[in-house]
Amino acid sequence: MTDIAGRSRSVNEAVLTVAQMVAAEKAAMAAGSSEWELMLKAGQGAAQSVHRAAGGRPVTVLCGPGNNGGDGYVIAEDLRSRGYDVDVIAPVEPATDTAQTARSQFGGNVREEGPFEHAIVVDCLFGYGLSRQVEGVFRELLEELSASHCFKIAIDVPSAVRSDCGSTLGPLPRYDLTLALGAWKQAHFLMPSMAMMGAKKLVDLGLPLDDAHGVLSSRPSLSAPAADAHKYTRGLVAVVAGDMPGAPILSCEAAMRAGAGYVKLFSDRSHPDAPADLVIVEDDLDEALDDDRIDALLVGPGLGRGETSRERLAAALTSGRQCVLDADALHLLDDDILEGVDPSRILLTPHEGELAALCESFGVEKNGKLDGARSLSAATGLTVLAKGPDTILVGQGTTVFFPQGSSWLSVAGSGDVLAGICAARLAGSRSPMEAAQDAVWLHHEAARLAGPAFTALQLAHCVKPAMASFS
Repeated sequence: MTDIAGRSRSVNEAVLTVAQMVAAEKAAMAAGSSEWELMLKAGQGAAQSVHRAAGGRPVTVLCGPGNNGGDGYVIAEDLRSRGYDVDVIAPVEPATDTAQTARSQFGGNVREEGPFEHAIVVDCLFGYGLSRQVEGVFRELLEELSASHCFKIAIDVPSAVRSDCGSTLGPLPRYDLTLALGAWKQAHFLMPSMAMMGAKKLVDLGLPLDDAHGVLSSRPSLSAPAADAHKYTRGLVAVVAGDMPGAPILSCEAAMRAGAGYVKLFSDRSHPDAPADLVIVEDDLDEALDDDRIDALLVGPGLGRGETSRERLAAALTSGRQCVLDADALHLLDDDILEGVDPSRILLTPHEGELAALCESFGVEKNGKLDGARSLSAATGLTVLAKGPDTILVGQGTTVFFPQGSSWLSVAGSGDVLAGICAARLAGSRSPMEAAQDAVWLHHEAARLAGPAFTALQLAHCVKPAMASFS
Protein backbone atom coordinates (compact mmCIF):
# COMPACT_ATOMS: atom_id res chain seq x y z
CA MET A 1 0.00 0.00 0.00
CA THR A 2 1.26 3.52 -0.75
CA ASP A 3 0.16 6.85 0.66
CA ILE A 4 -0.73 10.02 -1.25
CA ALA A 5 2.97 10.99 -1.37
CA GLY A 6 3.94 7.65 -2.90
CA ARG A 7 5.61 6.35 0.25
CA SER A 8 5.19 2.71 1.23
CA ARG A 9 2.62 2.14 3.93
CA SER A 10 2.09 -0.83 6.20
CA VAL A 11 -1.31 -2.52 5.98
CA ASN A 12 -1.44 -1.87 9.73
CA GLU A 13 -2.17 1.78 8.90
CA ALA A 14 -5.35 1.11 6.89
CA VAL A 15 -8.59 2.49 8.37
CA LEU A 16 -11.67 0.82 6.91
CA THR A 17 -15.38 1.44 6.62
CA VAL A 18 -17.78 -1.40 7.37
CA ALA A 19 -18.24 -2.04 3.65
CA GLN A 20 -14.48 -2.13 3.06
CA MET A 21 -13.98 -4.54 5.95
CA VAL A 22 -16.66 -6.87 4.59
CA ALA A 23 -14.99 -6.72 1.16
CA ALA A 24 -11.56 -7.48 2.67
CA GLU A 25 -12.90 -10.54 4.47
CA LYS A 26 -14.65 -11.75 1.30
CA ALA A 27 -11.44 -11.27 -0.67
CA ALA A 28 -9.52 -13.32 1.89
CA MET A 29 -12.09 -16.12 1.64
CA ALA A 30 -12.02 -15.97 -2.17
CA ALA A 31 -8.27 -16.44 -1.93
CA GLY A 32 -8.69 -19.67 0.02
CA SER A 33 -9.27 -18.84 3.70
CA SER A 34 -12.50 -20.13 5.21
CA GLU A 35 -14.62 -18.00 7.53
CA TRP A 36 -13.79 -20.39 10.35
CA GLU A 37 -10.06 -20.02 9.70
CA LEU A 38 -10.38 -16.24 9.83
CA MET A 39 -12.38 -16.44 13.07
CA LEU A 40 -9.81 -18.79 14.58
CA LYS A 41 -6.97 -16.48 13.63
CA ALA A 42 -8.80 -13.41 14.97
CA GLY A 43 -9.81 -15.06 18.24
CA GLN A 44 -6.41 -16.59 18.93
CA GLY A 45 -4.64 -13.35 18.04
CA ALA A 46 -6.91 -11.38 20.39
CA ALA A 47 -6.51 -14.04 23.09
CA GLN A 48 -2.76 -13.44 23.07
CA SER A 49 -3.32 -9.78 23.98
CA VAL A 50 -5.99 -10.67 26.56
CA HIS A 51 -3.54 -13.14 28.11
CA ARG A 52 -0.91 -10.40 28.43
CA ALA A 53 -3.40 -8.00 30.00
CA ALA A 54 -4.95 -10.56 32.33
CA GLY A 55 -1.70 -11.94 33.70
CA GLY A 56 -3.39 -15.14 34.88
CA ARG A 57 -6.39 -13.51 36.51
CA PRO A 58 -9.86 -15.04 35.89
CA VAL A 59 -11.65 -13.87 32.73
CA THR A 60 -15.30 -13.53 31.72
CA VAL A 61 -16.15 -13.27 28.02
CA LEU A 62 -19.44 -11.71 26.88
CA CYS A 63 -20.60 -13.39 23.65
CA GLY A 64 -23.31 -12.13 21.33
CA PRO A 65 -25.15 -14.07 18.62
CA GLY A 66 -23.00 -13.08 15.63
CA ASN A 67 -19.45 -13.68 14.52
CA ASN A 68 -18.07 -11.24 17.09
CA GLY A 69 -19.56 -13.60 19.66
CA GLY A 70 -17.87 -16.43 17.78
CA ASP A 71 -14.55 -14.61 18.22
CA GLY A 72 -15.38 -14.52 21.93
CA TYR A 73 -15.80 -18.30 22.15
CA VAL A 74 -12.43 -18.75 20.42
CA ILE A 75 -10.82 -16.33 22.88
CA ALA A 76 -12.42 -18.15 25.82
CA GLU A 77 -11.23 -21.58 24.64
CA ASP A 78 -7.71 -20.30 23.96
CA LEU A 79 -7.51 -18.88 27.49
CA ARG A 80 -9.00 -22.04 29.01
CA SER A 81 -6.32 -24.12 27.26
CA ARG A 82 -3.70 -21.90 28.90
CA GLY A 83 -5.07 -22.78 32.32
CA TYR A 84 -7.23 -19.72 32.90
CA ASP A 85 -10.36 -19.73 35.01
CA VAL A 86 -12.68 -18.49 32.25
CA ASP A 87 -16.41 -18.48 31.71
CA VAL A 88 -18.75 -17.13 29.06
CA ILE A 89 -21.92 -15.09 29.44
CA ALA A 90 -24.10 -15.53 26.34
CA PRO A 91 -27.73 -14.37 26.62
CA VAL A 92 -28.68 -16.09 23.34
CA GLU A 93 -27.37 -18.95 21.24
CA PRO A 94 -25.07 -18.28 18.26
CA ALA A 95 -26.98 -17.31 15.12
CA THR A 96 -24.34 -18.02 12.44
CA ASP A 97 -22.84 -21.34 11.41
CA THR A 98 -19.30 -20.15 12.15
CA ALA A 99 -20.24 -18.82 15.58
CA GLN A 100 -21.96 -22.13 16.31
CA THR A 101 -18.75 -23.94 15.40
CA ALA A 102 -16.83 -21.71 17.79
CA ARG A 103 -19.37 -22.38 20.55
CA SER A 104 -19.04 -26.15 20.06
CA GLN A 105 -15.26 -25.89 20.45
CA PHE A 106 -15.46 -24.18 23.85
CA GLY A 107 -15.12 -26.65 26.69
CA GLY A 108 -15.91 -24.34 29.59
CA ASN A 109 -18.92 -22.94 31.40
CA VAL A 110 -21.55 -20.84 29.58
CA ARG A 111 -24.29 -18.96 31.43
CA GLU A 112 -27.01 -16.63 30.20
CA GLU A 113 -26.54 -13.72 32.60
CA GLY A 114 -24.23 -12.11 35.16
CA PRO A 115 -23.11 -11.12 37.66
CA PHE A 116 -19.52 -10.43 36.62
CA GLU A 117 -17.38 -12.40 39.03
CA HIS A 118 -13.96 -12.07 37.40
CA ALA A 119 -11.36 -9.32 37.32
CA ILE A 120 -11.18 -9.22 33.50
CA VAL A 121 -14.23 -8.91 31.23
CA VAL A 122 -13.97 -9.21 27.44
CA ASP A 123 -16.79 -7.65 25.38
CA CYS A 124 -17.68 -9.68 22.27
CA LEU A 125 -21.39 -8.90 22.17
CA PHE A 126 -21.50 -7.08 18.82
CA GLY A 127 -18.92 -6.41 16.12
CA TYR A 128 -18.14 -3.72 13.58
CA GLY A 129 -21.41 -4.00 11.62
CA LEU A 130 -23.86 -2.92 14.35
CA SER A 131 -26.53 -0.57 12.99
CA ARG A 132 -29.41 -0.83 15.49
CA GLN A 133 -29.97 0.23 19.06
CA VAL A 134 -28.73 -2.17 21.74
CA GLU A 135 -31.75 -3.15 23.81
CA GLY A 136 -33.01 -5.75 26.27
CA VAL A 137 -30.60 -8.13 27.98
CA PHE A 138 -27.65 -6.87 25.93
CA ARG A 139 -28.26 -3.31 27.10
CA GLU A 140 -28.45 -4.57 30.68
CA LEU A 141 -25.10 -6.35 30.28
CA LEU A 142 -23.44 -3.20 28.95
CA GLU A 143 -24.91 -1.14 31.79
CA GLU A 144 -23.62 -3.69 34.28
CA LEU A 145 -20.22 -3.66 32.57
CA SER A 146 -20.13 0.12 32.70
CA ALA A 147 -20.74 0.08 36.46
CA SER A 148 -18.21 -2.66 37.12
CA HIS A 149 -14.68 -2.00 38.38
CA CYS A 150 -13.24 -4.83 36.30
CA PHE A 151 -10.58 -4.42 33.60
CA LYS A 152 -12.61 -4.05 30.40
CA ILE A 153 -11.47 -5.23 26.97
CA ALA A 154 -13.46 -4.55 23.78
CA ILE A 155 -12.94 -6.87 20.82
CA ASP A 156 -12.83 -5.05 17.47
CA VAL A 157 -15.07 -2.13 18.51
CA PRO A 158 -17.07 -1.59 21.70
CA SER A 159 -20.48 -3.21 21.39
CA ALA A 160 -22.59 -0.04 21.32
CA VAL A 161 -20.60 1.81 18.66
CA ARG A 162 -21.29 2.56 15.00
CA SER A 163 -18.03 1.66 13.29
CA ASP A 164 -18.25 4.20 10.48
CA CYS A 165 -18.94 7.32 12.54
CA GLY A 166 -18.11 6.61 16.21
CA SER A 167 -21.60 7.43 17.47
CA THR A 168 -23.27 5.27 20.11
CA LEU A 169 -26.24 2.92 19.91
CA GLY A 170 -26.52 2.12 23.59
CA PRO A 171 -24.55 2.25 26.85
CA LEU A 172 -20.83 2.79 26.23
CA PRO A 173 -18.57 1.65 29.07
CA ARG A 174 -15.09 3.08 29.44
CA TYR A 175 -12.76 0.32 28.25
CA ASP A 176 -9.16 -0.19 29.28
CA LEU A 177 -8.14 -1.88 26.02
CA THR A 178 -9.64 -2.23 22.54
CA LEU A 179 -8.35 -4.90 20.15
CA ALA A 180 -9.08 -4.09 16.49
CA LEU A 181 -9.42 -7.24 14.37
CA GLY A 182 -7.88 -7.26 10.90
CA ALA A 183 -7.82 -3.50 10.39
CA TRP A 184 -8.56 -0.24 12.15
CA LYS A 185 -12.14 0.99 11.84
CA GLN A 186 -13.09 4.66 11.56
CA ALA A 187 -14.69 4.63 15.02
CA HIS A 188 -11.28 3.94 16.57
CA PHE A 189 -10.33 7.55 15.75
CA LEU A 190 -13.65 9.40 16.02
CA MET A 191 -15.42 10.94 18.99
CA PRO A 192 -17.27 10.09 21.13
CA SER A 193 -16.25 6.43 20.96
CA MET A 194 -12.53 7.18 20.62
CA ALA A 195 -12.37 8.59 24.13
CA MET A 196 -13.85 5.43 25.67
CA MET A 197 -11.64 2.77 24.10
CA GLY A 198 -8.57 2.97 26.31
CA ALA A 199 -5.36 1.69 24.75
CA LYS A 200 -5.84 0.42 21.20
CA LYS A 201 -4.01 -2.47 19.56
CA LEU A 202 -4.33 -4.01 16.12
CA VAL A 203 -4.58 -7.78 15.62
CA ASP A 204 -3.25 -8.31 12.10
CA LEU A 205 -5.06 -11.05 10.16
CA GLY A 206 -3.17 -10.63 6.88
CA LEU A 207 -6.25 -9.32 5.04
CA PRO A 208 -5.87 -7.69 1.60
CA LEU A 209 -6.21 -3.98 2.36
CA ASP A 210 -4.69 -2.30 -0.69
CA ASP A 211 -7.90 -0.51 -1.66
CA ALA A 212 -8.32 1.33 1.65
CA HIS A 213 -8.79 5.08 1.24
CA GLY A 214 -8.47 5.82 4.95
CA VAL A 215 -5.13 5.63 6.72
CA LEU A 216 -3.74 6.19 10.19
CA SER A 217 -1.09 8.92 10.15
CA SER A 218 2.44 7.73 10.84
CA ARG A 219 4.73 9.52 13.25
CA PRO A 220 6.93 11.76 11.07
CA SER A 221 10.69 11.81 10.96
CA LEU A 222 11.87 15.40 10.54
CA SER A 223 15.40 15.99 9.30
CA ALA A 224 17.75 18.90 9.94
CA PRO A 225 18.18 21.51 7.18
CA ALA A 226 20.61 20.67 4.39
CA ALA A 227 24.25 21.54 4.98
CA ASP A 228 24.04 24.43 2.51
CA ALA A 229 20.65 25.70 3.73
CA HIS A 230 19.85 29.38 4.22
CA LYS A 231 16.76 31.17 5.46
CA TYR A 232 15.02 31.21 2.08
CA THR A 233 15.64 27.56 1.21
CA ARG A 234 14.12 26.62 4.56
CA GLY A 235 10.95 28.49 3.63
CA LEU A 236 9.57 32.01 3.96
CA VAL A 237 6.19 32.21 5.70
CA ALA A 238 4.11 35.35 5.48
CA VAL A 239 1.21 35.80 7.89
CA VAL A 240 -1.46 38.24 6.69
CA ALA A 241 -2.78 40.11 9.72
CA GLY A 242 -6.04 42.02 10.03
CA ASP A 243 -8.21 43.62 12.69
CA MET A 244 -6.93 41.82 15.82
CA PRO A 245 -3.25 41.68 16.77
CA GLY A 246 -2.96 38.73 19.18
CA ALA A 247 -3.86 35.73 17.03
CA PRO A 248 -1.43 36.39 14.14
CA ILE A 249 1.41 36.88 16.64
CA LEU A 250 0.69 33.45 18.10
CA SER A 251 0.79 31.97 14.60
CA CYS A 252 4.10 33.67 13.89
CA GLU A 253 5.57 32.44 17.18
CA ALA A 254 4.68 28.87 16.20
CA ALA A 255 5.88 29.17 12.61
CA MET A 256 9.26 30.48 13.75
CA ARG A 257 9.74 27.34 15.84
CA ALA A 258 8.35 24.80 13.35
CA GLY A 259 11.18 24.87 10.85
CA ALA A 260 10.57 27.99 8.74
CA GLY A 261 13.71 29.92 7.88
CA TYR A 262 12.00 33.29 7.79
CA VAL A 263 8.64 34.55 9.08
CA LYS A 264 7.09 37.88 8.18
CA LEU A 265 3.92 39.52 9.45
CA PHE A 266 2.08 41.60 6.86
CA SER A 267 0.14 44.17 8.87
CA ASP A 268 -1.15 47.71 8.56
CA ARG A 269 -0.99 48.40 12.29
CA SER A 270 1.60 48.35 15.07
CA HIS A 271 2.33 45.27 17.17
CA PRO A 272 4.22 46.44 20.27
CA ASP A 273 4.16 42.95 21.80
CA ALA A 274 5.70 41.27 18.78
CA PRO A 275 8.97 39.39 19.41
CA ALA A 276 12.13 41.12 18.27
CA ASP A 277 12.98 38.37 15.78
CA LEU A 278 9.70 38.73 13.89
CA VAL A 279 9.86 40.92 10.78
CA ILE A 280 6.78 43.14 10.44
CA VAL A 281 6.02 44.54 6.99
CA GLU A 282 3.65 47.53 6.90
CA ASP A 283 3.75 48.03 3.12
CA ASP A 284 0.67 47.90 0.94
CA LEU A 285 -0.44 44.25 0.94
CA ASP A 286 -0.27 43.88 -2.85
CA GLU A 287 3.31 45.15 -2.79
CA ALA A 288 4.22 42.91 0.13
CA LEU A 289 2.80 39.88 -1.65
CA ASP A 290 4.86 40.68 -4.75
CA ASP A 291 7.86 38.85 -3.32
CA ASP A 292 8.81 35.72 -5.21
CA ARG A 293 10.62 34.36 -2.17
CA ILE A 294 7.36 33.76 -0.26
CA ASP A 295 6.73 30.01 0.01
CA ALA A 296 3.52 29.93 2.04
CA LEU A 297 0.89 32.35 3.28
CA LEU A 298 -1.26 32.09 6.38
CA VAL A 299 -4.50 34.06 6.36
CA GLY A 300 -7.24 34.12 8.96
CA PRO A 301 -6.02 34.44 12.56
CA GLY A 302 -7.13 37.90 13.70
CA LEU A 303 -8.19 38.82 10.14
CA GLY A 304 -11.71 40.04 10.85
CA ARG A 305 -14.77 39.51 8.67
CA GLY A 306 -15.40 42.93 7.11
CA GLU A 307 -14.96 44.01 3.51
CA THR A 308 -11.32 45.02 4.04
CA SER A 309 -10.60 41.58 5.47
CA ARG A 310 -12.22 39.96 2.45
CA GLU A 311 -10.04 42.07 0.16
CA ARG A 312 -6.91 40.96 2.02
CA LEU A 313 -7.95 37.31 1.71
CA ALA A 314 -8.65 37.75 -2.01
CA ALA A 315 -5.24 39.35 -2.54
CA ALA A 316 -3.53 36.44 -0.81
CA LEU A 317 -5.41 33.85 -2.85
CA THR A 318 -4.84 35.54 -6.20
CA SER A 319 -1.10 35.75 -5.48
CA GLY A 320 -0.87 32.08 -6.46
CA ARG A 321 1.09 31.18 -3.32
CA GLN A 322 0.39 28.10 -1.23
CA CYS A 323 -2.01 29.13 1.52
CA VAL A 324 -3.16 27.99 4.93
CA LEU A 325 -6.61 29.41 5.71
CA ASP A 326 -7.85 29.48 9.28
CA ALA A 327 -10.27 31.27 11.59
CA ASP A 328 -11.94 34.35 10.01
CA ALA A 329 -10.75 33.45 6.50
CA LEU A 330 -12.92 30.34 6.68
CA HIS A 331 -16.02 32.48 7.21
CA LEU A 332 -15.17 34.67 4.21
CA LEU A 333 -14.41 31.82 1.82
CA ASP A 334 -16.88 31.05 -0.96
CA ASP A 335 -17.01 30.10 -4.64
CA ASP A 336 -16.57 33.69 -5.83
CA ILE A 337 -13.34 34.32 -3.94
CA LEU A 338 -11.93 30.95 -5.06
CA GLU A 339 -12.60 31.56 -8.75
CA GLY A 340 -9.40 31.01 -10.71
CA VAL A 341 -7.50 29.76 -7.66
CA ASP A 342 -5.70 26.40 -7.69
CA PRO A 343 -7.42 24.50 -4.83
CA SER A 344 -4.63 21.92 -4.58
CA ARG A 345 -2.38 24.62 -3.07
CA ILE A 346 -4.76 25.52 -0.24
CA LEU A 347 -5.08 23.95 3.21
CA LEU A 348 -8.09 24.73 5.40
CA THR A 349 -7.89 24.21 9.18
CA PRO A 350 -11.47 24.49 10.52
CA HIS A 351 -12.82 23.48 13.89
CA GLU A 352 -16.31 21.96 13.87
CA GLY A 353 -18.18 25.28 13.89
CA GLU A 354 -16.05 26.63 11.04
CA LEU A 355 -16.50 23.36 9.14
CA ALA A 356 -20.27 23.75 9.42
CA ALA A 357 -20.04 27.31 8.12
CA LEU A 358 -17.89 26.18 5.18
CA CYS A 359 -20.29 23.40 4.27
CA GLU A 360 -23.14 25.92 4.27
CA SER A 361 -21.16 28.38 2.14
CA PHE A 362 -20.39 25.74 -0.49
CA GLY A 363 -23.81 24.05 -0.39
CA VAL A 364 -22.43 20.82 1.04
CA GLU A 365 -24.47 18.59 3.33
CA LYS A 366 -22.73 17.85 6.63
CA ASN A 367 -23.81 14.58 8.21
CA GLY A 368 -21.22 14.62 10.96
CA LYS A 369 -17.65 15.86 11.02
CA LEU A 370 -16.12 13.12 8.88
CA ASP A 371 -18.78 13.32 6.20
CA GLY A 372 -18.59 17.12 6.17
CA ALA A 373 -14.82 17.19 5.70
CA ARG A 374 -14.95 14.58 2.93
CA SER A 375 -17.84 16.26 1.13
CA LEU A 376 -16.24 19.70 1.35
CA SER A 377 -12.93 18.47 -0.03
CA ALA A 378 -14.65 16.53 -2.82
CA ALA A 379 -16.77 19.55 -3.81
CA THR A 380 -13.95 22.11 -3.79
CA GLY A 381 -10.68 20.23 -4.31
CA LEU A 382 -9.34 21.87 -1.13
CA THR A 383 -7.37 20.00 1.52
CA VAL A 384 -9.31 20.04 4.79
CA LEU A 385 -7.78 19.54 8.23
CA ALA A 386 -10.86 19.25 10.46
CA LYS A 387 -9.26 19.82 13.85
CA GLY A 388 -10.47 18.84 17.29
CA PRO A 389 -10.07 15.94 19.72
CA ASP A 390 -10.64 13.67 16.72
CA THR A 391 -8.65 15.46 14.03
CA ILE A 392 -9.32 14.35 10.43
CA LEU A 393 -7.37 15.28 7.30
CA VAL A 394 -9.00 14.92 3.87
CA GLY A 395 -7.46 15.58 0.48
CA GLN A 396 -6.71 13.95 -2.88
CA GLY A 397 -9.31 11.26 -2.20
CA THR A 398 -7.59 10.13 1.00
CA THR A 399 -8.73 10.44 4.61
CA VAL A 400 -6.05 10.50 7.29
CA PHE A 401 -6.88 9.78 10.94
CA PHE A 402 -4.75 10.60 13.99
CA PRO A 403 -4.25 9.20 17.48
CA GLN A 404 -5.95 11.26 20.16
CA GLY A 405 -4.08 14.37 21.28
CA SER A 406 -3.94 16.10 24.64
CA SER A 407 -7.25 17.38 25.99
CA TRP A 408 -5.29 20.40 27.32
CA LEU A 409 -5.30 21.68 23.73
CA SER A 410 -8.84 22.90 24.40
CA VAL A 411 -7.59 26.42 25.10
CA ALA A 412 -8.07 29.70 23.23
CA GLY A 413 -5.35 30.28 20.66
CA SER A 414 -4.25 26.68 20.20
CA GLY A 415 -5.74 26.70 16.70
CA ASP A 416 -3.66 29.78 15.81
CA VAL A 417 -0.58 27.85 16.89
CA LEU A 418 -1.57 24.87 14.74
CA ALA A 419 -2.12 27.14 11.73
CA GLY A 420 1.35 28.64 12.18
CA ILE A 421 2.92 25.19 12.31
CA CYS A 422 1.02 24.19 9.16
CA ALA A 423 2.32 27.25 7.32
CA ALA A 424 5.93 26.56 8.35
CA ARG A 425 5.74 22.94 7.21
CA LEU A 426 4.04 23.98 3.95
CA ALA A 427 6.78 26.53 3.28
CA GLY A 428 9.41 23.83 3.77
CA SER A 429 8.56 22.15 0.45
CA ARG A 430 5.82 19.94 1.86
CA SER A 431 2.49 19.27 0.17
CA PRO A 432 -0.66 20.38 2.02
CA MET A 433 -1.33 16.76 3.07
CA GLU A 434 2.23 16.25 4.34
CA ALA A 435 2.41 19.67 6.00
CA ALA A 436 -0.86 19.08 7.85
CA GLN A 437 0.27 15.69 9.14
CA ASP A 438 3.58 17.10 10.36
CA ALA A 439 1.72 19.94 12.04
CA VAL A 440 -0.76 17.75 13.92
CA TRP A 441 2.03 15.58 15.34
CA LEU A 442 4.08 18.65 16.33
CA HIS A 443 1.01 20.28 17.89
CA HIS A 444 0.24 17.17 19.95
CA GLU A 445 3.87 16.76 21.03
CA ALA A 446 4.16 20.43 21.99
CA ALA A 447 1.07 19.99 24.18
CA ARG A 448 2.63 16.96 25.83
CA LEU A 449 5.82 18.86 26.54
CA ALA A 450 3.93 21.93 27.80
CA GLY A 451 2.21 19.85 30.48
CA PRO A 452 -1.18 20.74 31.97
CA ALA A 453 -2.92 24.12 31.92
CA PHE A 454 -0.73 25.90 29.37
CA THR A 455 -1.52 29.06 27.44
CA ALA A 456 -1.37 29.28 23.65
CA LEU A 457 1.89 31.23 23.85
CA GLN A 458 3.44 28.59 26.08
CA LEU A 459 2.28 25.98 23.57
CA ALA A 460 3.93 27.90 20.72
CA HIS A 461 7.21 28.01 22.66
CA CYS A 462 7.09 24.22 23.07
CA VAL A 463 7.04 23.68 19.31
CA LYS A 464 10.83 24.00 19.31
CA PRO A 465 11.50 21.05 21.66
CA ALA A 466 8.71 19.17 19.86
CA MET A 467 10.72 19.47 16.65
CA ALA A 468 13.62 17.76 18.39
CA SER A 469 11.38 14.82 19.32
CA PHE A 470 10.92 13.92 15.66
CA SER A 471 14.51 14.27 14.49
